[in-house]
Amino acid sequence: MRALSDPARRRILELLKTKDMAAGEIAGDFSFTLPTLSHHLNVLKQAGLVTSRRRGQELIYSLNLSVFEEVTKALINFFKIK
Repeated sequence: MRALSDPARRRILELLKTKDMAAGEIAGDFSFTLPTLSHHLNVLKQAGLVTSRRRGQELIYSLNLSVFEEVTKALINFFKIK
C-alpha cells in the first residue's frame, strides 16, 4: 500500500498502463529530478508493481499485471459478503 500512497507513483502506473516506457519518457510527465523519479520507480519495483528490462542503454518499465490480478482477487474476497 505504501507504493500506491504517493500520487506521483499512481501517475507512473497510469502512464505504464498505456504502454511500456523508458525512464526518460516517464520523466517528461513530471517536474521532479531524475533521481526522484528513480526512487519512485524503485519503490514500485520493490512492491512488485512494475518490472524493468534493459534495451541498450535504457531501462524499459512495464506494469506487472500478475500482481494487480492478485490484489484485485484479494480485495474482492475481502469485501465479499458471506
